[in-house]
Amino acid sequence: LGKIFQVSGVQYGRLESNVTLACGKSQIRIPVAWHLNHSSVLPWHKVTSDGTLVLLHVDHSAQGNYSCYDNRGLLLHSVKLRLGHPPGLLSISCKVPNHTHVRCSWVDSVKTFLPAKYNASFRGTGQEWRPCVVDVARKHCDVDHPAFWQTIHILRISETNALGSETTSVRFRLHDLLKPDPPESVLVNELEGYPKRLIVSWNFPSSWPLHDAFPLMFQIRYRPQGSIYWSEVYAEESPVMIFDALAGYPHEVQLRARDEVNSDSQWSEWSPLLLVRPWEVSSTSESPELLLPDYIFPFNTKPETSTAKPPDHPEDEGNLGLAILLVLFSVVILTTILSLIFVVWMRQRRRDHVTKQELTSMVKMKSMPI
Repeated sequence: LGKIFQVSGVQYGRLESNVTLACGKSQIRIPVAWHLNHSSVLPWHKVTSDGTLVLLHVDHSAQGNYSCYDNRGLLLHSVKLRLGHPPGLLSISCKVPNHTHVRCSWVDSVKTFLPAKYNASFRGTGQEWRPCVVDVARKHCDVDHPAFWQTIHILRISETNALGSETTSVRFRLHDLLKPDPPESVLVNELEGYPKRLIVSWNFPSSWPLHDAFPLMFQIRYRPQGSIYWSEVYAEESPVMIFDALAGYPHEVQLRARDEVNSDSQWSEWSPLLLVRPWEVSSTSESPELLLPDYIFPFNTKPETSTAKPPDHPEDEGNLGLAILLVLFSVVILTTILSLIFVVWMRQRRRDHVTKQELTSMVKMKSMPI
């Protein structure tokens, strides 16, 4: 027979087992009649000689209010029956949106069908246990200001209901779980007069409060709508200018973030996809892209992997450097050709001089008397 778990007029039993309901505490053997929800129709059962009701291999239909009566119809006892399962192990996952907060949530491996209480505690290696504040309705708990310098952390959650208790423990590294929320307030705007440029701006995630102590690295990806290939730019600050947008085509743009210092941390999820078209060239106006210098637009354009700022417009400096190299190369080639011509000329001149001397000698020899 199943064990009896009774709390304040409610008796709990395990599904798919036999459940015993006693007709009060009296041991006097008298004939009794049992009713379920005021009906004499009962699930599969038997009644013992002392008036005890035994429900066999119960399912959910056996739940309800049971009452027993004597042979004169007087109520002797009533009890409410609830059925379910004892707790099982929990499936736990934790999120670390910044260096000051940890949130762990769980999913039941066993659907108990019964109300439960949860107790959660958290600690780093060699530290005292501290509470993880539980939100029962949302099935998660929170820890503020965890010891981030500790390598390993342990979370322990106990689930208890009327039929039993189960404790689940997990070990993890906060550095590996650190994952910022996506950047917020992302905007992508055209730049009037520049059909190949877009300006991307954003804010830090509101859940990342310590901007200065823990800087973030941002990754921007963009592509013409319909393309399968993304272009990428890395930056530490907003805004960033894109210089190589495809004129006349709408572009898809997204951002994500990661802790700049902690290489073990995770990238955030991508921000929602934004669709924007660069400025369109008007047939009645000339594009200032060809008229105005680039130095009036101080935006980041290349990946930033250190505190040093990249040049505002590396493509212009690259073109200038290429031109200088081409000029130097031309000078070297020209100098080499002139040197070769000079060497050939000198050699030819020497040969002509030697030939002239030989002819003079031969003439002198022929004019001498024998």
